[in-house]
Amino acid sequence: MAAAAPLPVLILLLAVALLVPAADAIYCDEDDCYDLLGVKQDANASEIKKAYYKLSLKHHPDKNPDPESRALFVKVANAYEILKDEETREKYDYAVAHPEEFFYNTAQYYRAYYGYKTDTRSVLIGLLLIVSAFQYINQLTSYSQAIESVKQTPAYRNRLKALEFERTGGISSKKKGNKPMDKKVEDELRNEVDLQIQGVQKPSVWNLCGVQLILLPYLIGKLLIWQICWFWRYRVKKSPYAWEDACYLTRTSLRMPANTWQNIDDHIFVCFR
Repeated sequence: MAAAAPLPVLILLLAVALLVPAADAIYCDEDDCYDLLGVKQDANASEIKKAYYKLSLKHHPDKNPDPESRALFVKVANAYEILKDEETREKYDYAVAHPEEFFYNTAQYYRAYYGYKTDTRSVLIGLLLIVSAFQYINQLTSYSQAIESVKQTPAYRNRLKALEFERTGGISSKKKGNKPMDKKVEDELRNEVDLQIQGVQKPSVWNLCGVQLILLPYLIGKLLIWQICWFWRYRVKKSPYAWEDACYLTRTSLRMPANTWQNIDDHIFVCFR
């Protein structure tokens, strides 16, 4: 005797069985689009148009105030919108002939019936806004976590104590002894401490992909001008490297990120020509 099918499989089969009959109903609900217009399935575009005009004059709300007639007019108008377009009509005919392909027919319906109504530029702008928002939230979360990690280190606590000692001349520390620092004073000192965290940049709107895309023409032009000036100054005129340019060459040779380079004290590395 064959083993009984698992419960999840039975649930899936039941769901498919309930969905499949609706595969050909995603266009005109439970009605047939051709029956609503009173035409045959092989009717041409002219016959469909004439049938629609005839029914619209009969059931238009301005001509017939009956609520049932108004509802029928909406269905007729929807059926005409589907059948007047050859591509949409072809997809509808396929859905009627293949009701078992529910998911494929549904995807084709939304693509054909709603896709052309959506402006591609609006979709791209919306996508950029969503990606930029997630990018900023991710940067803010990473930076906040890095800040909290640094604040838990002894080095950070020592910097706070050193800054407090510098501001008070050591008077406050002698009075308090080993007592913990006042919360309000600690918050004020934290605002004065310049945290230098390697590998994590402070979130900035200018670094978002959406803003970078908008500024792309400006950035390309700026890069071209910089390349031309570099070539003219150091390749043609053979001028000695300026301090900033020498540091740039050193940083790129070391493959060091810009934010990491900025956190290095000037007296540690010397840029050679």
